[in-house]
Amino acid sequence: MGKVVSLKKLQAELASGRKKKKVVFTNGCFDILHAGHVRYLKKARSLGTVLVVGLNSDSSVRSIKGPTRPIVPQRERSEVLSALECVDYVVLFNGPTPLKLIEAIKPDVLAKGADWAAKDIVGADVVKNSGGRVARITLVKGRSTTNIIRRVLELHKSRGQ
Repeated sequence: MGKVVSLKKLQAELASGRKKKKVVFTNGCFDILHAGHVRYLKKARSLGTVLVVGLNSDSSVRSIKGPTRPIVPQRERSEVLSALECVDYVVLFNGPTPLKLIEAIKPDVLAKGADWAAKDIVGADVVKNSGGRVARITLVKGRSTTNIIRRVLELHKSRGQ
């Protein structure tokens, strides 16, 4: 079985020997993967034994980021994420938030970037109520897909193209 799975397959995989696993869940658009993403995902993985990444579908990214995003389609984003050693599973979701995924898998650790206020982390109450914890991970300053896109557009404009 590959790393990109449906929720149903993910639940079956996690159920097998669950007591021996410490499941970490994080989510995001991961539109143009960069060093900040890789460092974040490696840190998230270090918090447990299994890292599940909830990946926003193309329609979900458009609803959050606007009509020009994503730059990279979900099939390719999931392929790139699944190629990372630190990522154990990738599961797509269509909604604006991964709440249904979090409720379905009940991770031991919910990892989010420290740019999220604790009170705004979707699913934190679900994880805490089931005995888990929330971890806020410090992000690499200045590294974001939005900044990369902005820089590319500036270079393009400065060259008169």
